[in-house]
Amino acid sequence: MDGEKSGAIERGNEGEENRVERKVYHYPRVNKRGSEEWSTKEGSDSKTVTRSRRMTQKQRSLLIEAGIVGAIALLLILVMPALLSEFRLNLLGRFLALAIVALGIDLIWGYTGLLSLGHGIFFALGGYAIAMHLQLAPLALGTLPEFMNLYGVTELPWFWTPFYSLPLATVAVFIIPALMAGILGYLVFRNRIRGVYFSILTQAATIVFFNFFNGQQKLFNGTNGLTNYKTFLGLEVKATQTQFLFYTLTVLLLVGSYALCRWLTSGRFGRLLIAIRDDESRARFSGYDPTGFKVLVFAISAALAGIAGAMFTLQTGIISPKAMDIAFSIEMVIWVAVGGRASLIGAVLGAVLVNFGKSLLSEQFPEVWLFFQGALFLLVVTVLPGGIVGWWHEQGMERMRSLGRPKQVSTYPSLEENPEVQQEREEL
Repeated sequence: MDGEKSGAIERGNEGEENRVERKVYHYPRVNKRGSEEWSTKEGSDSKTVTRSRRMTQKQRSLLIEAGIVGAIALLLILVMPALLSEFRLNLLGRFLALAIVALGIDLIWGYTGLLSLGHGIFFALGGYAIAMHLQLAPLALGTLPEFMNLYGVTELPWFWTPFYSLPLATVAVFIIPALMAGILGYLVFRNRIRGVYFSILTQAATIVFFNFFNGQQKLFNGTNGLTNYKTFLGLEVKATQTQFLFYTLTVLLLVGSYALCRWLTSGRFGRLLIAIRDDESRARFSGYDPTGFKVLVFAISAALAGIAGAMFTLQTGIISPKAMDIAFSIEMVIWVAVGGRASLIGAVLGAVLVNFGKSLLSEQFPEVWLFFQGALFLLVVTVLPGGIVGWWHEQGMERMRSLGRPKQVSTYPSLEENPEVQQEREEL
């Protein structure tokens, strides 16, 4: 009996020792990047803790970015109207509207690698959608706009009737461009057309739409476009308060568009877009179908262009087939190139800076300002291929950090700064 008891005690002690040995001790260690992470003997909790810390850092950076964007939006809405004249504020509102279409270009070109030279189509479609409502808003049901009476039209076309309703017109601003882009994109991408061929097709589509709207005098007033808007929600369109309302709405839509693009590009969807851009064949072999993703991104980009066209039309007071001109679509791409591809903030910055520079140069040098514009584009292509934001990430931040510090050399160890090496050079 005593032997059995002693054996049980020994086995119990042995079990306790085993339980102690199976305990997992956590201890900190430093990873390759120099940041501290918590590891375990088993190694399973290390990955979980590291991943959670990375998620926390990512969430913190997103919150900081959201705070900065919100502060800039408040600055634009509350401070800029006090600093700028009514004319300059209207120009700023137009350029911020153009920044929305630049975000769409960056989404499809910078992140997905699809260079579209036909976004003027979607920009103009959004502008025509809101302009058709503005033409019908002050009129009674069935009454013809003024330009139709000039061309002998006796009955309002059927597709004009829904634009009596502001909600339907608002939905049409982004739905019609998105549907057009979705249909065109599906026909193109399912045949695996990409690269320069995709750019040529979008440019050809721009020519088709431009000629169509340019020749429809009875339906869209042809070359003259739709203009002479009177009221919007009972307010006079040209009044200062109404224009400030349009300006504020443009800022809010720009913030919303930026948030949408940041959300799309910051997760797995964004990484997949970059994979399609860098190597579409590898993404296809990995089990993904790039066609659906490219069609979706193309449609979202077109919807953003339609919203930009509507806000631009409200602040300029006119929309015409000139918005579908090839040169205008190429300018959109240049804005993104100047600001920096695949950065979002670069697209906004490029659109605002290039258009403000264009406005100021055309005022000061009306005869030669195009030469300045051409020189700017050559400078960006040759000296700043990554755009302003790309240069800042590659060189600007490093130069700012190196201010007040001794110059670093590429050798290791620092032979150039070694006193013994300098003394030997002096003796030689």
